[in-house]
Amino acid sequence: MQVDGVWEGVRGRVLALRDAPNWRAVFGAEFGRYGHGFELRPVLTEEQVLAVEWRLGVALPAEYRSFLLQVGAGGAGPDYGLFPVRPAPPGEAPGDAALPFRPERTQELDAHECAEPQRAAYSDEEAFLRDYRTWDARHDELHEALTEGTLCVSEQGCAYYTLLAVTGPECGTMWDDVRAVGEGVLPVERAGKKRVTFAEWYLRWLDHAERKAHGTPPDTPAAPGQPSGTT
Repeated sequence: MQVDGVWEGVRGRVLALRDAPNWRAVFGAEFGRYGHGFELRPVLTEEQVLAVEWRLGVALPAEYRSFLLQVGAGGAGPDYGLFPVRPAPPGEAPGDAALPFRPERTQELDAHECAEPQRAAYSDEEAFLRDYRTWDARHDELHEALTEGTLCVSEQGCAYYTLLAVTGPECGTMWDDVRAVGEGVLPVERAGKKRVTFAEWYLRWLDHAERKAHGTPPDTPAAPGQPSGTT
């Protein structure tokens, strides 16, 4: 994937929003200790990124990898910001090779939940409990497996999270973890796109944040040096 130039000037644009007149109006910028305040962690070196990949046991998608090298290792971003990324501490064992991310597991979990044993269908209490325990154990397995092959990059609030697929055919795309409301893991969609990459997800947020922080109405031509209001 070609990522040359995609992050040019982005770190400066983000940090500049700390001085914007309406920066507090941007969701997630100011919320107690959870607000990101348009701060960014320092970028990582190539050696540090390699250490992160060693710890995770997987090569990071190109857009996210270059973000860590050129923009920052966490901080300001969509919702409550990006989680910090740190290399492995000395002595930590390397991660195992990540299993492929399989979005179809959400449908598998849905089908499994529809097959939940019902007490009314059993005349034998022991048989019901045996089948229910088996079903419940499999439910836990499927629920945990939904996020295999992903990296949790951001918190949306209310126990919703944003994931980056780091393995499998969907590698590099963004997903919503909405297991808190029983909807599994679903693709992030924007402007009719069925799949959104990390750079698309982050840069769309930055465009919106600039408009909001500077009070620029949508579709309004920007003054020189100010962000455009066009989506």
